[in-house]
Amino acid sequence: MANYLVMIYDNEANWAAANEDDVEEMHRQHGEFAKANGHALRGGARLADSSAATSIRKGSNGEIAVTDGTFAETKEVLGGYYVIEADDLDQALAIARQVP
Repeated sequence: MANYLVMIYDNEANWAAANEDDVEEMHRQHGEFAKANGHALRGGARLADSSAATSIRKGSNGEIAVTDGTFAETKEVLGGYYVIEADDLDQALAIARQVP
């Protein structure tokens, strides 16, 4: 068995504009995903909006630089993740394909 990280990317503007029914439906779908795959889930979470992001990098001089914001300019950001345990990559992909 191995652990796999499923990263969920989406456009934050779409979420900001979503109505309550759409948000509720997405939560329902994630609940169904968790119920169907609970045996393989080892963790997961929704992340804070990118406006709250902080990047930490070690410079060539060995000093740590802490900066506000995301690493790259992009419309899609990492919004959440699941850690799943699976026998192999094929099984992990079969589970990952079910993520709403």
